[in-house]
Amino acid sequence: MRFAIASQNFRTVTGHAGKTRRFLVYEAETGQTPREVERFDLPKDLSIHEFRGDGPHPLDSVAVVIAASAGDGFVRRLAARGVIAVATAETDPVAAITGYLAGSLSAAAPHDHDDDDGCGCGGPGH
Repeated sequence: MRFAIASQNFRTVTGHAGKTRRFLVYEAETGQTPREVERFDLPKDLSIHEFRGDGPHPLDSVAVVIAASAGDGFVRRLAARGVIAVATAETDPVAAITGYLAGSLSAAAPHDHDDDDGCGCGGPGH
């Protein structure tokens, strides 16, 4: 199974998945250590927030996207493409994948911001 981890720094799980352009891509199965197989460093027009095409998208190649935060729009748009999107408080990519496969992935922590943050997460102020 292929996973994409939102990771603007290519080290940790990061948030605001809709605007994220960098993803660590792993192959993983239950009982095996996840293995990084690819990295996406997408142009701005391929962030899910900007992408309006009906054609293929690099995230189509994964089954699950994990991020520190993901708005309802991001989750819906990926679901329409057959990709599961989940948010987590876990910051380690391998631990996040392992937790997902075990059914024990920690939920994302709520975050606060003001109206003009523009993240689209539906959090306080939206």
